[in-house]
Amino acid sequence: MGIEETNLKDCYLITPKVFADDRGTFFESFNKKQFLKLTGLSIDFVQDNQSLSQKGVLRGLHFQTGDFGQAKLVRVITGSVLDVAVDVRPESKTFGQHFSMVLSAQNNKQLYIPRGFAHGFLVLEDHTIFSYKCDNYYNKASESGIIFNDQTLQIDWGFSESELIISEKDKELPTFETLFK
Repeated sequence: MGIEETNLKDCYLITPKVFADDRGTFFESFNKKQFLKLTGLSIDFVQDNQSLSQKGVLRGLHFQTGDFGQAKLVRVITGSVLDVAVDVRPESKTFGQHFSMVLSAQNNKQLYIPRGFAHGFLVLEDHTIFSYKCDNYYNKASESGIIFNDQTLQIDWGFSESELIISEKDKELPTFETLFK
């Protein structure tokens, strides 16, 4: 497993070692001992989530607040996404900054997103299966988010707004400035 630091503090890009032969491929998608050795972080994932989406679906930017904050390890099983993490920890040196990366079934890359980050993704191919592990259980009363087209964050999703498929709930999320200024 290879781990690279992103421009955001505590947020890591993970590349598993893929073994391929005439039967196909195999890789270890997570190894707690290796993760601890390479990052110094001891993570106990308690919930796995998965979604199936079509091209143009944008989910996010979501996060859980307070005691229900969640660290996530995200990856794509089939298809591809533009994955985005935003540091929303006011005390962090990278507060208000974001990192984006294409995650796909072809590159097998994963993104570790620590607690205190908003997260979202844009689906780039039809029939994309997105999977993520969480280190805390979902709590509806603690959910929050930032509008996808926030002017402060200036995230380039690579699609025009007319091409995006967004839930009504996500269209009504507050701005970064409303939440943090």
